[in-house]
Amino acid sequence: MLTATRTTTMLPVEDAERAGRFYADKLGLKPLATAPDGTRIFALGQGDALGLMPAEKGAQTAHTVLSFEVPDLEGEIRELEDRGVRFEDYDMPDLKTVNHIAVMGNERAAWFCDTEGNILCLHELSGDEA
Repeated sequence: MLTATRTTTMLPVEDAERAGRFYADKLGLKPLATAPDGTRIFALGQGDALGLMPAEKGAQTAHTVLSFEVPDLEGEIRELEDRGVRFEDYDMPDLKTVNHIAVMGNERAAWFCDTEGNILCLHELSGDEA
């Protein structure tokens, strides 16, 4: 059954080598392999993986493509900022961040982009969802 499988999230990247350095050096992900087509594979938690698939410039979307659930959002933001990751801030009618964090019900989240323009998120659940 698909509910019992491990997954690999595939992200389009213009420069797989540059993106690979970001995911390894800035995010601390462990490289696993490079496929014959140049896709770089990284380990994610609980057996899942991330694939950075070479694609043309502009293949990225304007929405969040990957979100990492973390137990300490502020701590994770500080650690990533210390590694050079720059977080986005928003002030829109339906989304406002304070110190990079948006509160949405029982979830708090912060967003940043990789070197290729993919939008990534850190999120923390509270209450019954955690």
